[in-house]
Amino acid sequence: MRTTHETGTAELPRRVEKLLTTGHRLALIAAHHDEHAIRVVYLFVAGPPDTRTELHVHLDPDRPELPTLAQLSFPAGRFEREMRDLFGIVPLGHPLPHRLVRHFHWPRGWYPMHPDAGPPPPFGEQEGPYPFLEVEGDGVHEIPVGPVHAGLIEPGHFRFSVVGETILKLKARLWFVHKGIEKLFQGRTVAAGLPLAERISGDTAVGHALAYCLAVEEATGTDVPAEARRARALLLELERIHNHVADLGMLCNDVGHGILNAHAHAQRIREQLLRLNRETTGHRLLRGGVVPGGAALRSVPDGRRLKAIGEDVREITGLALGHSTVRDRFTGTAILKTRAAREIGCLGYVARASGMANDARIAHPFTEYGTQLDVPVHTSGDVLARFLVRAEEIDTSLALIEHLAEEIDTSLALIEHLADGLTAPRAVLAPSPTPGG
Repeated sequence: MRTTHETGTAELPRRVEKLLTTGHRLALIAAHHDEHAIRVVYLFVAGPPDTRTELHVHLDPDRPELPTLAQLSFPAGRFEREMRDLFGIVPLGHPLPHRLVRHFHWPRGWYPMHPDAGPPPPFGEQEGPYPFLEVEGDGVHEIPVGPVHAGLIEPGHFRFSVVGETILKLKARLWFVHKGIEKLFQGRTVAAGLPLAERISGDTAVGHALAYCLAVEEATGTDVPAEARRARALLLELERIHNHVADLGMLCNDVGHGILNAHAHAQRIREQLLRLNRETTGHRLLRGGVVPGGAALRSVPDGRRLKAIGEDVREITGLALGHSTVRDRFTGTAILKTRAAREIGCLGYVARASGMANDARIAHPFTEYGTQLDVPVHTSGDVLARFLVRAEEIDTSLALIEHLAEEIDTSLALIEHLADGLTAPRAVLAPSPTPGG
């Protein structure tokens, strides 16, 4: 169910408070430059049943201001700071008015998402030292990390104030790379927008492609066949397994667990999954699997291979947690209690490790999952809980993939040969013709 409400700035806080107190979650605040005004959309979701409520607020483009909602919602305060950095919209009364996305060498008064922004101006001098809270006392050490890292993650600078292994204060500076993704989408055809969506983040190609296609399909009134919805769900679970397996190995690596070398074994399984991905869609990161109006598969995963992968993962996680060093380092570390997780708007496995049984597959389903959807929840909120949720979700995803693969009726699919004619055909589960723009 979707409802839209035109809202004035004066009544905005009251409406938002009512939605928050009746079980809705603030999912997004997004700004849009219309012809004669700036429109800010507040998106609230709830479920089940799947519910979406939008509040539309129109602002004067010459003086874009609105009341802050930071006192009502931590996520709202973050969205507001990002809007100010990118659009120049001022959240009046915000308790943390300093920059979030734009670093201090970005010129004052230049907002990259403004229609008249033009090309980026030269970076200027810093506006002064970055405001860090310094922690002082006996035995306190400050440890800077980044922004350049040895791995493949994007830049991030972290400043730790520690006593031994106890972290007294951590300040993270992110957003070193502003890619201008929103601007890159403007003016593209539907077909040209899909590859961009898939490349926003390499390990979430399916998730971003699906979000893009759902938006296109809603805007164009396109119905997606049931087989295609199941194929999309299958691809999401493959992507989930790949990310969870990689994280399990890295967690063991982070605590220096070299006896089993679980990280290397996780990478071994990850390579198996990447090869399975390529067999399924033709790409190791599952690109090309979700298309506007449907899905495109070369094959469905074999149940025996999935079973073997599951047994392999369970053996590695069992050996890791059976080691006293790993369990000791995981237990009681970085505890995120349920109340704090709810207040800051946590989602996914982080929320489920802190006792919040939230899952988009239940709250906002786009296909039927059946009884195989068993959502693991832990309550301790520490690293151990997050490790266990990842491991248990892999079992759930494997069961879902097997269930969904059985129900995908490829006999009704349209068969499309790739242009070069040299690779295997794909089963395209979509209306004909698909919207391509």
